[in-house]
Amino acid sequence: MQSLPISATALLIRPAQAADCGAIAAIYNESIAVGNATMDRDPKTAAQMQTRLHAYERECWLVAEQAQQVVGWGAIKQYSDRWGYRVCCESSIYLTLGQTGQGYGSQLQTALIAAARSLGYHHIVAKIMACNDASITFHQRFGFEIVGCQKEVGYLNGRWHDVVILQLILPDMGPDAIDSIQ
Repeated sequence: MQSLPISATALLIRPAQAADCGAIAAIYNESIAVGNATMDRDPKTAAQMQTRLHAYERECWLVAEQAQQVVGWGAIKQYSDRWGYRVCCESSIYLTLGQTGQGYGSQLQTALIAAARSLGYHHIVAKIMACNDASITFHQRFGFEIVGCQKEVGYLNGRWHDVVILQLILPDMGPDAIDSIQ
């Protein structure tokens, strides 16, 4: 995938590289510390994030870069390795907390949806902690619909957490296109 320059805000959306993994880990670790965006408890290292960078086939990790600094990242990864789910992916987006509300997440989400299409996905799933109203609303602005809520599915920081499941159905693929997906 080639880099996508976004001139309006001098933001560059591009494929993540190994050199970005320190920044990716730092941004993710901010979310761990806040406790409303991930069920992870332990901070991650650059090496751990690099291992995740290419853990699955048909995935895409993008970074949002402004003034040569990574301010956010997002991933499209396979939903399941079972054959029937080959048309479904899961997405994640994380921004450094100081950069929220500036449109960077929207630009990153647009690029992730385009990447999901180019990888042949038909269905995108987002799993969001129910306490994270801002993220739920953000996803809904892109057409994601709430399809359910898993009650008390996680236990973190001394309390139970619900997770809201959202989905976005991309334009229908014909049977030939679906059958060609490995």
